[in-house]
Amino acid sequence: MIDKTFVTTMARYNAWQNDSLYGAAATLTDAARRQDRGAFFGSIHSTFCHLLWGDRMWLSRFAGTPKPGVPGSESARMIEGWDELVAERRATDALIGDWAAGLSPEWLAGDLTWVSGISRRELTRPKALLVAHFFNHQTHHRGQIHTMLTAAGARPDDTDLMLVDEPR
Repeated sequence: MIDKTFVTTMARYNAWQNDSLYGAAATLTDAARRQDRGAFFGSIHSTFCHLLWGDRMWLSRFAGTPKPGVPGSESARMIEGWDELVAERRATDALIGDWAAGLSPEWLAGDLTWVSGISRRELTRPKALLVAHFFNHQTHHRGQIHTMLTAAGARPDDTDLMLVDEPR
């Protein structure tokens, strides 16, 4: 399904896109970042928080890192301060990159069993499928953020995957 090259590429893409979106969001006022824009999590800030929460939850399952300190129902309010959110995003992106660099084909070929907060039961799924979901979840919510930023007048960079290693 996927291999280490895919995972490391997607980890670089994730960090690259987050840098772009956070940079564009930094051009807005805090009030503009917190304005309810009709997205599932409401605001740019809240969607950033949920995305960080999701990344940390999956990393806790994949790599044994600490789980987020709040339940999923509070993911959109996980971090109040903008500067702290930016710093935590960068730290998490570095963790994702390190985790991806250390993957083995054997790990990707295995299964993962965890208790799902969404379904409230134990699930077992192929790790490769869950890693694909991890990156798909990021892309989904970054798309929402990109739309909200554009509507607010901010200008994030291109999102094309084939540009990930190109200089800006």
